[in-house]
Amino acid sequence: MQSVVDFLNGIIWSPVLIYLCLGAGLFYSFRTRFVQIRHFFEMWRLLLSGKSSNQGISSFQALAVSLSGRVGTGNIAGVAAAIGFGGPGAVFWMWVVAFLGAATAYAESTLGQIYKEEDGDEFRGGPAYYIEKAMGQKWYAWIFAIVTIFATGILLPGVQSNSIGNAVEAAFGSGPIIETAIGTVSFAKVFTGTVISILLAFIIFGGVKRIANFTQVVVPFMALAYIITAFVIILLNLSMVPHVFSMIISDAFTPMAGVGAAIGWGVKRGVYSNEAGQGTGPHAAAAANVEHPAQQGLVQSFSVYIDTLLVCSATAFMILITGAFNVHGAAEGSYLIQNIAPNISANGPVFTQMAVDTVMPGVGKPFIAFALFFFAFTTILAYYYIAETNVAYIRRTFKVNGLMFVLKVLLIAATFYGTVKTASLAWALGDVGVGLMAWLNIVGILIICFLSKPTLKTLKDYEEQQKRGVEHYTFDPVKLGIKGADYWEDKLKRQSQPETSSTDEPRKPAAQPST
Repeated sequence: MQSVVDFLNGIIWSPVLIYLCLGAGLFYSFRTRFVQIRHFFEMWRLLLSGKSSNQGISSFQALAVSLSGRVGTGNIAGVAAAIGFGGPGAVFWMWVVAFLGAATAYAESTLGQIYKEEDGDEFRGGPAYYIEKAMGQKWYAWIFAIVTIFATGILLPGVQSNSIGNAVEAAFGSGPIIETAIGTVSFAKVFTGTVISILLAFIIFGGVKRIANFTQVVVPFMALAYIITAFVIILLNLSMVPHVFSMIISDAFTPMAGVGAAIGWGVKRGVYSNEAGQGTGPHAAAAANVEHPAQQGLVQSFSVYIDTLLVCSATAFMILITGAFNVHGAAEGSYLIQNIAPNISANGPVFTQMAVDTVMPGVGKPFIAFALFFFAFTTILAYYYIAETNVAYIRRTFKVNGLMFVLKVLLIAATFYGTVKTASLAWALGDVGVGLMAWLNIVGILIICFLSKPTLKTLKDYEEQQKRGVEHYTFDPVKLGIKGADYWEDKLKRQSQPETSSTDEPRKPAAQPST
């Protein structure tokens, strides 16, 4: 199984995808005149404004849901893997992916908002929706939806829960060994998998609003606690900071781990962590209640900075300052740098746990296990919502009852199984899912831009309204020559009617307008 999955990854994560990820970010950076820099302060303003409605969640809630997907095991275990296999220089390429990916995130999340739909009492949207409406290729949209259901519903949750299981085992011990139908597993992992599954079932059966309410509290709190811990470690080792920067920059362009390895692992783990271009962010972006699609695109662009430039960098600096890492060579069992025992896997949270434990003995392993539990758990919640949205997309054509229930059961089972299986296989399967989604989505958003430029037209419209100093933004897709934005067309028609002009939701006249 491992060899088959590794073969698939060799094809999916060929240099072509690496260049495609970087190229798409560069393309949208130039076409939007580096929106990720020009509108940085506007991102802050929008982040703290906006309200939820009976159908949509607020911009901050949408950011929290998407951040719960972005800030996960990739920020702790993924950074460790990037350093362990690509060298310290991989961190530099993670930064590059974040900077360029912020423009990609703007584009895909704005598309999610433009082409969203009303589905009962909530909004739905994402790549499948905008591929069908903007590209006019329903078959392509179906392929993305099916791949995404498989990736976020089965493959990726196992990566998150596996890191939780490994972190708990490293922090508290494995306990008794248990013989099961799926092999020999430790009591610690079985117990952890059971707890995760029960909590997961409670929340995902409550719908997107329960997911949003949970993540908007947990994600900012844990991210802040994690960053403060990293900041303390950096302050205690302030003299090492210039050396760490030198190590990252020099190794990014020298063959210590091979320039190709540094770029490859940096981009792979960068995309895995911040998810820019992967197509996951637009699902949460589409659920937000905003006045103009560009607003949520900017908010989601900012989330890439939070994920990589803050949380991933915090992990990288802790590992590199304390020297709690090895760098694997090309040959099996060889090391370019060996600072710790060779039996410690780079595909896991142990590098990070050892780094914190070096400075805070006895605290590091349980703290990282605790942080990783919340980071990874909220990511699994985000994965469920993404998979659910794509099931809803398919259900527009095939009205089959029970699909959502089956999805919930499969995701919970995959999460439990991922907790107890080997880390290398879990990460390899996750890479297959991430790679396939990235291929389909990035090709899609590039084709859409060449066909009709909806994201560029939307950004220009928003900037023109900014210059006029409007109090309330409006979005008229017909005026901009954007076809298929049915929700926004209907919203404008409703607002033009006196009896419905005070609400965004015609079926729920008591709803408050967005601000």
